[in-house]
Formats: sequence, structure tokens, C-alpha cells
Amino acid sequence: MANYTVADIQALRERTGAGMLDVKKALDEAEGDLDKAVDILRVKGLKGVTKREGRSASEGLVAASIQDVDGGQVGTLIELNSETDFVAKNDKFVALADQVLATVVASGADSAEAALATDVDGKTLQEVIDAEAGILGEKIVLRRVARIAAPAVTEYLHRTNKDLPAQVGVLVGSDAKAGEVARDIAMHIAAYSPSYLVREEVPEDVVANERRVAEETAKAEGKPEQALPKIVEGRLNGFFKENTLVDQAFAKDPKTTVGKVIENSGGEVQAFARFRVGA
Repeated sequence: MANYTVADIQALRERTGAGMLDVKKALDEAEGDLDKAVDILRVKGLKGVTKREGRSASEGLVAASIQDVDGGQVGTLIELNSETDFVAKNDKFVALADQVLATVVASGADSAEAALATDVDGKTLQEVIDAEAGILGEKIVLRRVARIAAPAVTEYLHRTNKDLPAQVGVLVGSDAKAGEVARDIAMHIAAYSPSYLVREEVPEDVVANERRVAEETAKAEGKPEQALPKIVEGRLNGFFKENTLVDQAFAKDPKTTVGKVIENSGGEVQAFARFRVGA
């Protein structure tokens, strides 16, 4: 006869997020001891980590936090991935994301690698994530971390599906004056996905490749030789307008650019970060 009740089963499911069958087996093995059953679920889950390594984790959420520091603010943005959107909206997964974000913030880590090595009560953050992955039964990955320090940091989190956590996250670092338009700029970044802040940030090899492609395309189109330099520069300029933030047409007023919006604020945008889950 089972030495646990339906209430015990429900309590263990709420505590771990594990499936009904797994919970019953754990309670049987633990002879009704809830704490032991939790440990059993964790151990069994950890044994499955290796099996899950090759699986894809392209769902999940983004989360952000901003702290006041001397001289300004520091913003932290993370992307935590799961295999399915079912787990992405699970309360246990969301709670894990909150714990991961808090750990990253406290450590000051600016990369996933550094964050995963952070100590959490005698374990690494990677071990904490693996333990929760074992209970949830899916591969869980801290994919990316961004950290921005500036006089003012603004965040914007966007839900692409009302039933899921935020899927797109943006941080914008600016001075106080540009901070007045920073949220609009963050929303623009979420929608238009610029790769660079200004043209000077685009790596030389990327510019060289774009110039080469533009020239080869123009030649293939039969453009006259003497017109090639102007055509190439025009197409390169188009690349900048599409990929650099300050050159993009502003989402709220396409007749102007983001650069002009910043300029009119009298301030300066210093950096930004944008994560979209799985992208």
C-alpha cells in the first residue's frame, strides 16, 4: 500500500514540475518522503543530461535587470533556452530564469561562459541549470549574456506570443538626455534588429566583403565600368542604412533616422544589446 497521498503527489509535482509517473515512482522509491523524492528526481534527471546534449534548445525566454551604480546604471540581459515552448512558459523554468539572472547580475559576468562558472552555494551555475533540466526533462541552455554600463540604461522586453514569456529583449545604454528617447529607440531595435550602432563599428572585413559583392553584382548586371565606383558606394550605403542603428529609418517616423532622433535629444546612445530567442 502506498505510504503517500494524492496531496503528496500534487505537492511534489508543484515543487519540481516533474510528470505524474515520475513523481509516483520517486515517491515509491523514497517511501513517501518528499525531500528524498526530490533528490531522486534530481539524480535521475542529471543522468539524462548527457542524453540531452545533442538535442536542440531553440525556445525559451529573455530576461533583463537594471541596477543603479556609482556614476550611472548597469543593465544585464540573458537568453535562457529550452527545447519546447511548453517548458518555456512553465513556472519552474521561469523561476530558474529569475535565479540565473540574479546570479549573473551579482557576479558581474558579461558572457555565458563566465556566468556558468559562477559559484551558487557550492555549485556552479551550470550544475544548477543541469539539475533543473533533469527535473524538467529538457535540455536547458544559458545561451547569451550581455552587460551594458552607461549613465542611463533602458530595457524593453517584447512578447511575440501573449501566452509565452518575453522572446525579444533590448538594452540601450545612453546619457541622461538621450535617456528620454531611449525606450522608443529600444522598441525600434526590437523591431528592426540593427547589427551595429554606427558605421565605424562594422568590421573592415565585413565592409570589404559587402563592397566586393556589390561590385561583382554590378558587373554581372552589365553596368558600365566607369559607373561602378558610384554604384558600389551607393549599395554599400544601403547596407549601412539597413544594419547600423543610427542610419536606420526611425520606426515611429520613417521620414527621419534614429541618428537624428538621438541628435535632437541633445544626448548620445553609447551601446545596445538585442536578443531574440533562438535567433
